[in-house]
Amino acid sequence: MRQTWRWFGPKDLVSIDDMLQAGVEGVVSALHHVPTGEVWSPSEIAERQQQIATMKDGSPSGLSWEVVESLPVSEDIKKQKGDWRRHVENYKVSLGHLADAGIRTVCYNFMPVLDWTRTDLAWRRPTGATCMRFDYVDFAVFDIHVLKRRNAVNDFPEDLVQEAAERFASMDEAACGTLARNIVFGLPGAAEHFTLDDVRRHIAEYDAIDTDLLRAHFIAFLEEVVPVVEKLNVRLCCHPDDPPFDLLGLPRIMSTEDDYRLMMEAVDSPANGITLCSGSLGARPDNDLPGMMQRLGSRVHFLHLRNVKRDTTAIRGSFFEDEHLRGDTDMVALVAAVLKEEAMRRAEGRADHSIPMRPDHGQDILDDLTRRAQPGYPAIGRLKGLAELRGIMTALAHPASGATR
Repeated sequence: MRQTWRWFGPKDLVSIDDMLQAGVEGVVSALHHVPTGEVWSPSEIAERQQQIATMKDGSPSGLSWEVVESLPVSEDIKKQKGDWRRHVENYKVSLGHLADAGIRTVCYNFMPVLDWTRTDLAWRRPTGATCMRFDYVDFAVFDIHVLKRRNAVNDFPEDLVQEAAERFASMDEAACGTLARNIVFGLPGAAEHFTLDDVRRHIAEYDAIDTDLLRAHFIAFLEEVVPVVEKLNVRLCCHPDDPPFDLLGLPRIMSTEDDYRLMMEAVDSPANGITLCSGSLGARPDNDLPGMMQRLGSRVHFLHLRNVKRDTTAIRGSFFEDEHLRGDTDMVALVAAVLKEEAMRRAEGRADHSIPMRPDHGQDILDDLTRRAQPGYPAIGRLKGLAELRGIMTALAHPASGATR
């Protein structure tokens, strides 16, 4: 596995020097400041490459931009409204510019309105570490009482609606504001930040879009861009829904193994692949991560390795971001499945036999607690996760283990 690290650009409080000391081999980044739907220019791409290649003192870092996460798909494309055709054409142009710059792996997602969703960005653990958490009751508070989405109450079990009402009654205005900000939290340096009114407006525009229609729009998008990436020798890899179940009355279409099979069969090309995120998919108890890697592995182009601990066995429920070797996903079994897939690729002579992986998220520990970097992306917490994953990789790949044979 190719050990990579996500970097949000110059505003990221975890620097190029930090990731270099962590021993990473490549960098995952994106041009978050470019408005969604607009072209990523060669000059902007080159500037980001130069930033990654340079340490604070001007010395060469030896690192390069290897994976894009993400080249965002606009809401207009997802809804097939407004400027969606222009946005698709711009997407193709951006892909060409990335390919010209030597970047061959592009991650994206097709989640409507909100990207990843958490209710608490710094949930305290018994150790004093903090992590991100999705609390289903808090989310019901937001949906029913803060956002006040029409008919939201009908989307939650009756007992949870009652619990949400009691919790809301105990919250003051500041607590409600914090909850709302957490749920619509944006990336540092991002060009767009949603307000509650923005969220309400987008949700209203999905009234006529059900799961089948959103999937049809997704397939139409893939039919346009996959032939382009085939010619460019670029690998496109879709990130799953996070969390992997319906929220805000909106359809979600990349939450299960069956969803991925439908996507791959609809536009059947090696270039149309998967970002296998063990944390996103692992928040749902019916997703078998090692099995998914075994069965879908030939189309996995990018790996996010993290772990979550679920509060319940229900499909929809609360969870928190656990340590990389804890939680509900058997990380050793998953890494073993990845190494087996890589061995098969090497035997087949595939150029992409080493799959880029990054230690996704991490708990804030030690100096992370005062650094206050992007939630989920601490320096030391991710370094700890990477070290643990590196240990599994080293042990399983050792000739004495026989694990990859």
